[in-house]
Amino acid sequence: MKKDIIFHPVKGIQVAIVRSINAEEGEEWNVIVINKNDEPVTNVFVTSKGYGNSELGNDFNQKTSTLRHFFAEIAAGAHVVVEPIMPDVFHLNNEFWVSYFIGNQIYDKKFIFVPDSIIEANLIPIEPLGLQGVLHE
Repeated sequence: MKKDIIFHPVKGIQVAIVRSINAEEGEEWNVIVINKNDEPVTNVFVTSKGYGNSELGNDFNQKTSTLRHFFAEIAAGAHVVVEPIMPDVFHLNNEFWVSYFIGNQIYDKKFIFVPDSIIEANLIPIEPLGLQGVLHE
């Protein structure tokens, strides 16, 4: 049963939404999971979705499809690109639920980027990537 599973606090895993410039000099945004732990994480499962009020006003709810991604391993100090993300959904809550194992222990955490938090004023250098973005720990 789920109630019998011990969930330890998540440490060393970050989710970043980063901006890069493509060959045509256009902006591209990607969701990245970063493993800052000293050991690899395995069986990484990421579920993503967006939800909230539409740009038309509070009376119009909007939600995106739920996407699921699996990565067999993210090495210590490494990162993976989970998915591209469009600026059209930055006005929504963008939720990324990350589950993974270190050894035999499961870890689980929701990372939520609240509406309009992915803006120019909030961009910081994401050191392991050499890109600018918004970081969630």
